[in-house]
Amino acid sequence: MRLSNSFSGALRTFAYFMASGSHNMLKGINYLELYGEEPSAIEQAFAIYTNVIELDEDGNVLNAKYAEKRATQYIRSYCDSSYKVEPPFEDWEVTLYNPPPLQDLI
Repeated sequence: MRLSNSFSGALRTFAYFMASGSHNMLKGINYLELYGEEPSAIEQAFAIYTNVIELDEDGNVLNAKYAEKRATQYIRSYCDSSYKVEPPFEDWEVTLYNPPPLQDLI
């Protein structure tokens, strides 16, 4: 089974705006420096994005903007301690799952 084209497009778009420093939900936040200095913050943002995103039975993304919002709320709160995430993150949103094995299974 492969990820859907819809999910692939949503993830690619999120990754582009995160890596380019131009995500509209992070205007005024200098988050690009996190990439070299605080990679765990970026890792957590992508974990939140993928934990929150929902697909229908055909693999179509249902809530790409909400998944982006939750992920960018994390980055904003990481960079600005006065920013309050509302609603607060739930455990399932911030869970980091195990990485894949060092060698492919196929």
